[in-house]
Amino acid sequence: MADSSFDIVSKVEWQEVDNAINQTSREIATRFDFKNVGAEIKRSGEKIEMKANGEERVKAILDVLKDKFIKRGLSLKAMDAGDPQLSGKEYKIFADIKEGITQDDAKKVAKIIRDEGPKGVKAQVQGDELRVSSKSRDDLQQVQALLKGKDLEFAIQFVNYR
Repeated sequence: MADSSFDIVSKVEWQEVDNAINQTSREIATRFDFKNVGAEIKRSGEKIEMKANGEERVKAILDVLKDKFIKRGLSLKAMDAGDPQLSGKEYKIFADIKEGITQDDAKKVAKIIRDEGPKGVKAQVQGDELRVSSKSRDDLQQVQALLKGKDLEFAIQFVNYR
């Protein structure tokens, strides 16, 4: 019997990110505590820019965005938000959206699978993803449960289950 396998990836659903940003924009446009503070949020490429005329207000925009991320099923680990920075009379926060698994992170995950996973499970780094294979599908499900239980610094998804 052939090996079964799945891939571990770290991808972001960009349409959901846009939806979260649009919902945040609508909410800050209608909320009373954001009136007359110049609150604004926009995305350019893989960066999200939030700005307001007060440090507390720009942090509040980030909190609203985090709420929308959670409600839309996006992992907060995919967003790397910086600290508020004063720019003229405005405060700005830039948040990067991270995709892909770095080589070091892939090696860490492969080591976890080797050390704590079932015997006979192989993990191979393939670019910015990790292929996990085994003869037993039960072993693969154990690996998925093991990784879901770990607190990794990056978001992971399981795809191409065969």
